[in-house]
Amino acid sequence: MSARGSNPTIVDVAREAGVSIKTVSRVLNHEPGVHESTRDAVLKVVEALRYRPKQSARSLAGGRSFLIGLLYYDPSAAFVGSVQQGATVRCRELGYHLVVESLHNDAPDLRQQIDRMVMALRPDGMILTPPLCDNPEVLAALRESGTPCVLMSPERDIHGVPSVRIDDVHAAEEITNLLLSLGHRRIAFIKGPSDQSASAARYEGFATALRAHDLEPDPELIQPGSFTFASGRDAAHKLLSGRQRPTAVFASNDDMALGVLAAAHRLGLNVPNDLSVVGFDDSAAAALVWPPLTTVRQPVAEMARAAVEMLVIGNRADQSAPVDERDRHMVLAHELVVRDSTRAR
Repeated sequence: MSARGSNPTIVDVAREAGVSIKTVSRVLNHEPGVHESTRDAVLKVVEALRYRPKQSARSLAGGRSFLIGLLYYDPSAAFVGSVQQGATVRCRELGYHLVVESLHNDAPDLRQQIDRMVMALRPDGMILTPPLCDNPEVLAALRESGTPCVLMSPERDIHGVPSVRIDDVHAAEEITNLLLSLGHRRIAFIKGPSDQSASAARYEGFATALRAHDLEPDPELIQPGSFTFASGRDAAHKLLSGRQRPTAVFASNDDMALGVLAAAHRLGLNVPNDLSVVGFDDSAAAALVWPPLTTVRQPVAEMARAAVEMLVIGNRADQSAPVDERDRHMVLAHELVVRDSTRAR
């Protein structure tokens, strides 16, 4: 162990773990060729000693690792896939590598997982997707480690922490107005999970549009969901099996909307003649199903690209001009995409 009051060194870590200094270095630099049990043993010692590599020991190029981390916990494969695609391409263009990690938002050892990840990877920044971007433990762990981060679609902006989003409330209001303009008045809504800020924002937009037409959301037409196909299918079966069916369903993401289409077909309902269906995101599947899905295009890949750029620009040593706080919080444009799953009453 190091002397009392002094900071632990890589020598201390190697001695405690029973490995060479080179092995410790390879673990901390995330290099291949280290047995998993050895890697775990070294990381446990690093955590126990609270070892932090000196800045001078980082890569020669300004102390950068040229790694960007992407943390996600999201049941929607389409959303995560689009984030990875956009971030990976932009990282490659800028000479960086993307490291993708899935973390459970409610894991009891979430803080420890992040500490170990930062110690092992030493990323130049992290992209946080919902709901991790709103998790206080995640934000505190990255702040204390000095790791810059960008928040994708957070519930609220945090001073000094860059973010990128769309206006979910306005987008949901816009697609609800489309259904209203087609003559629909009995409109059902399938919510997303409560730990995702987009869920509340999209419901708010839905309710705002109804109230602007002197309508109130009908509790019998509101069903919970979890942004998954199965939850959309199950919610739709409940909505469509009653005596007074809705004439339209707004599922607050595309995965759930695809579940609605499946439930409608199973019940012998024709979309859009018997039922109009809309989603949110414009995932790749939205244009491939039958009928093609009317939805809101959320530019997820572009949002991920913007997040990478924020991190890379923020890490440039030659950046000296002050940053306007408003420029830290980017709002990208959404688009209403009308296809064949909707029609007039």
